[in-house]
Amino acid sequence: MHARNFRHVKNRAYTRKDYARGFPPPKIVKFSMGNTKGDFDFEIQLLSTKRVQIRHSALEAARVATNRILMEKLVNEYLLLIHPYPHIILRENKMIFGAHADRLQQGMRRSFGTAVGTAAKVEVDQPLITVKVKASAAETAKIALKRGSAKLPIHCKMVVTKSPASAAKTQAETKSEDT
Repeated sequence: MHARNFRHVKNRAYTRKDYARGFPPPKIVKFSMGNTKGDFDFEIQLLSTKRVQIRHSALEAARVATNRILMEKLVNEYLLLIHPYPHIILRENKMIFGAHADRLQQGMRRSFGTAVGTAAKVEVDQPLITVKVKASAAETAKIALKRGSAKLPIHCKMVVTKSPASAAKTQAETKSEDT
């Protein structure tokens, strides 16, 4: 099974978990990592460039790849946030190929499909991953996000902004210097 089977957004989202028996829970376990109470200077976001569905396994792989570099280089001086939640249930009507397969399966009879995973629907310019760091660690965060974006099924772009908390802090400092 490949990501291209479920990448494109075709129909309405299927999220009725009470009707789907035995759907697998999302593989992604943590949506925020690092120091949640820290004061950071920069906020670097990974934004999507297309409207797609991203499978839960791809989100988890991107989280692990990004977090690994940040943990090695910055120990605990960062905040990593994963934004999309995989709530769409993916179904597949499994077919058997090979000799005498026609005796074992029934084709399109009762072809509703079984749940094979979950996915998150992502719009254009929607943030996927956000990393907040100090000014000295901005390059490390860019490298980590580049490594994480390689695990996702689409091309992503990075946007670097000053953190709102640090911008308010610098404005307060300039006001106190003026008086």
